[in-house]
Amino acid sequence: MSLPDNIWQNTAVTTALGNWDFGAAFRLIRQAASLRQEDMSVITGLSQSFLSTLESGTRRLVNIDKIINVLERLGVPAHVAPVPVPGSAARHQLQAPGPQPTLIPAPTWESPLDIAKRLNATTASNTDPATVAILEQGVVDLVDRYEAEGPQRLASEAIDLRNFIQDRLDGRQPPRQREALFRLAAQASGLLGYMAVNAGREALADAYCAEAEELAKEIADHELIMWTHGTRSLNAYYAGHYDQAARWAATGIAIDPAHPQAIRLQSNGLARALGKLGDRAGAERAIAAAEDLSCQHSVSAGLTSCISFEPYGTARTLANAATVHVPLANAPRVIAYADQIDELIEQSDSAWSQALVRLDVATALLAGPRRDVEHAMVLGRQVLEAGGGPPIRSVVQRAGELHAQANEWKNLPVVREYADALLSWQTAPQTRDLAKPAKMSQPTE
Repeated sequence: MSLPDNIWQNTAVTTALGNWDFGAAFRLIRQAASLRQEDMSVITGLSQSFLSTLESGTRRLVNIDKIINVLERLGVPAHVAPVPVPGSAARHQLQAPGPQPTLIPAPTWESPLDIAKRLNATTASNTDPATVAILEQGVVDLVDRYEAEGPQRLASEAIDLRNFIQDRLDGRQPPRQREALFRLAAQASGLLGYMAVNAGREALADAYCAEAEELAKEIADHELIMWTHGTRSLNAYYAGHYDQAARWAATGIAIDPAHPQAIRLQSNGLARALGKLGDRAGAERAIAAAEDLSCQHSVSAGLTSCISFEPYGTARTLANAATVHVPLANAPRVIAYADQIDELIEQSDSAWSQALVRLDVATALLAGPRRDVEHAMVLGRQVLEAGGGPPIRSVVQRAGELHAQANEWKNLPVVREYADALLSWQTAPQTRDLAKPAKMSQPTE
């Protein structure tokens, strides 16, 4: 006895088979083919009483061998049958784990070519080691040129470098090359943050530094994280937020107090901020800590670049020590530190360092026990006439602070001459934008 083919197009029948509800399927098949239960028993080979319990739902057919045998006898097509029926090699390996038997299909193995393709895709890179080396040299080049050319000329190049690195990061690289790109991206953002500080762009500097810090955290580069804290401290310092500058520096120091990066954080960050806050003891402790670390790590005796990722050299640390004692009105200490580094400063290519040390000494001369107004104004005029290098916020700000300090002697010809020179210098195109936001006194016409 055979069943009509249109039964296997009946949605209710195919759904019941797909759900392994054979009792419902047998009942629907009988009804569609107008068969009695006795007829169904003959076709399936199951007893009428067992069929009756299946159709009533009191029992279920779960033995996989019986299921396959019944499906074969019914002539269930392959596209409808819930299991492979004729000659299945896996038949005797399958067991019905309950009311919903699950078949384990034979695995479909990959070809060796498939494995090779996947490996190639995993190790493929849009950045080869030679490109990484070129980008690293690009960072070094910006640091080496910075004090000679300044932020106004180099910011565009730094932005191009940062964007190119980002294009590489948007692709695929092996882990070591990706880590190198993260470090380069963090350094480029850090350089832009430092440039923004010198350009008087506080919000932009903070954003760049935050980006640099997050990138450095991704690769656990604690040295670079400490460097970004130093730059954020510098940004707060020139914005006049000395408490915040001290906190940024202290947070950076706490990462690793014995690390050579802590030299910069102690001298340029913490000590200078505490000096502005009038904390003489705290400022001197910070300078002493910086000097001790310099000895422990045998840092360079020379004047390292202000923007360098390398530890501060001794000359730069001492230059900061001089700055610390200016707001503390300790002229002898300012002059003593300046004398220690005078030869190194004069022989260096850093016009900024020469200008800043002279302005510190000039300001100190107005606060010492033996005030020398004329000498102070001569030093100030020398800075203005030399230009102080490419315009940066620190030089512009300190030149204004010298004028404010000299206001007590504003009627002296030498002070008026400095005020006139400062006004002319501040209103020049290259310094005008920096003079506006700087926290300093500006002369009036």
